[in-house]
Amino acid sequence: MMTLRVIAAILSLLALTVESRAAGVTIGVVAPQDGTFASLGAQVRAGAVFQIGQAGDTIVPISETCQDNSGQAIADALIAAKVQIAIGFLCSETLEGALPKLKDANIPAITVSVRSRPLMEDSLKNGWLFFRLGPQDGDEAAKIIQVILQQWAASPIALVEDGTIHGRELTEAVRNALEEHGLKAVFTDTYRPGQEQQIGLVRRLKRAGATKVFIGGDRNDVAIIARDAKAENIPLDILSGDAMRAANQPLALADGVRAVAIPEYALLPEADSTVHAMRVAGVEPEGYVLPAAAAALIADQAVQAAMAEGRPVADKLIGTQFNTPIGPVTFTPAHELSQNPYRLLEWRGDTFVPPTGGTN
Repeated sequence: MMTLRVIAAILSLLALTVESRAAGVTIGVVAPQDGTFASLGAQVRAGAVFQIGQAGDTIVPISETCQDNSGQAIADALIAAKVQIAIGFLCSETLEGALPKLKDANIPAITVSVRSRPLMEDSLKNGWLFFRLGPQDGDEAAKIIQVILQQWAASPIALVEDGTIHGRELTEAVRNALEEHGLKAVFTDTYRPGQEQQIGLVRRLKRAGATKVFIGGDRNDVAIIARDAKAENIPLDILSGDAMRAANQPLALADGVRAVAIPEYALLPEADSTVHAMRVAGVEPEGYVLPAAAAALIADQAVQAAMAEGRPVADKLIGTQFNTPIGPVTFTPAHELSQNPYRLLEWRGDTFVPPTGGTN
């Protein structure tokens, strides 16, 4: 949740930016202001307002309700405000209605969160100016597969999952990819989630000879499996997915457990100067704050370059490398990130960090 101090800083920066109306880029920031996603919307606005203020651009904040059929009205508001580009967009419902009108007005839209593959397919087919500053469906599985093939290919591997749709689909994608590369897991199983102990599972893993295990499950189940393996003196290297980015509930995660996850951007070297400046301004770089700041930076630079060259803004978004607080960003002709944003991380102390002695 955003603190009162952060909210005050946002409002102060927003007032200064809107009042100035100085020459520069006019950027729409679409994010929820009320309801279930209000706290996430506050993060988007905090990051965008900070970066837009730094650049001397103009912000046009638009409330996102995330309701069906709400996108057309949002597009109308952006067009009426004469924005040159729009960022934010936490909900696919908004984009579905907004993108056709934004295309007609030549206004690109950059989402910081929507992962829908069908929406991007529709966008490319219809020429909508939709760009994704975040992972797409399949990126998590692709990175997990890459890590396993690079680091575990010579070891006895087990694949276990919790029976949920996400856990099952993620683990099945890994299994299929391994078999395509001639690798077969020595053990596969579906465990019952939410149990107080998983001793039976770790003993079955030992009997199968597994030393590496991928777990398609939530953080608490992974923590329990790691604890029980240690108690039984069963050496297991454990890898899981982005679900590990959750609070201890209540069992602490053991040091050394690895996850393929979106990194804490505030810990990246690329973010150091921005993080420092944000904290001086009373803005905590949590959640979507840094991705939104990155989107605002990209928006400013793309529009400025397009104006200087007399080209459409979307043309300058494709193929250009933008150096942002979340690292270098380049959009492909398919309007996706050129690099998978998931990284291999390892739990140490109280956070996930790049692993020692392992590739990222």
